[in-house]
Amino acid sequence: MTSEKKRPRGRSAVFAAALIALGFAAVPAPEARAFPALCDEGWRMDTLVEGVGNLENLDSDGAGGFYVTGLLDGYLAHVSADGRFEKVLTGLDHPAGVRVAGRSVYFLTGDDLTAPPGTLQRYDLDSGEVTVLLTGLNGPNGLLLLPDGDLLFSNIGVRETPAGISRFRPSTGEFIRTWSPVPLPNGLALAADGRSIYASSLTLQIFRIPLDAPAAATVVAGIPGLPSLPDDMEATAAGDLFVADHGVGAIYRVDTATGQGCAVVTGLIKPPAPVRVPPDGTTSVRIARDGDGWALYVTGMDGALRRLRPPADVDLTPADPTHR
Repeated sequence: MTSEKKRPRGRSAVFAAALIALGFAAVPAPEARAFPALCDEGWRMDTLVEGVGNLENLDSDGAGGFYVTGLLDGYLAHVSADGRFEKVLTGLDHPAGVRVAGRSVYFLTGDDLTAPPGTLQRYDLDSGEVTVLLTGLNGPNGLLLLPDGDLLFSNIGVRETPAGISRFRPSTGEFIRTWSPVPLPNGLALAADGRSIYASSLTLQIFRIPLDAPAAATVVAGIPGLPSLPDDMEATAAGDLFVADHGVGAIYRVDTATGQGCAVVTGLIKPPAPVRVPPDGTTSVRIARDGDGWALYVTGMDGALRRLRPPADVDLTPADPTHR
């Protein structure tokens, strides 16, 4: 993509279609403002990687680095602990969610309106072999590794009847196409109780879904109105949920007990043209080690991987025990 005025592709196309359906397609470049209210000061941000296309998702490699996906450039890449960026796989069809499990990296492809049906694939870190585990997926994007080894992934569902959230068990190949019927799901995160997950939705809501009753979703919080579009996220053991907002380039901190929230940062979007077409902002957030502590690591459509270090009174210990 060389111009913000061109027709959006990939997830941008998916979100643009949703925006058009809701009566919102393009807005003037935003002025610098709090959206919503900013959290208390004290967060510090620095850029680890920049200028690498349109970053869609990330996950920690457990050794200070990350695996990231490039949506429009079609790659899976590794960012080492010292900031070296290296493409591992190329020629992928709109790769989306990525999760690291031991010596395997799972990732999704097909996050696009017009591309062939999506896939779930596994990259073996030792052999370099790539295995296609599932095909024919309906716009898959968010991916979550559960503590028991199962994978959940969201389906925007623009090609056919929405499939909600699907579940796949790598150890047996068992696949439940519509495990939870949450509408238009996007980002996924494990809750602190270990018995439920959170899912963001293009309905501008965040749902809690019990793992033992996936049809019994409840609304935890609402997201500010358009142009907000909640994307991927991660929860803390203390009950906070950090959510990337693709529409305004924000990272929200949401109290899952009250549904109240604030913005850690806003305005992380591509350099604005006279007219911008969201979504062009932040796409995913993960909690990972930062020395002896924790930090938020954020990807965005502006091609940057950023680190957000919290104030001393914010506990970022992740809810997901596999990330500790």
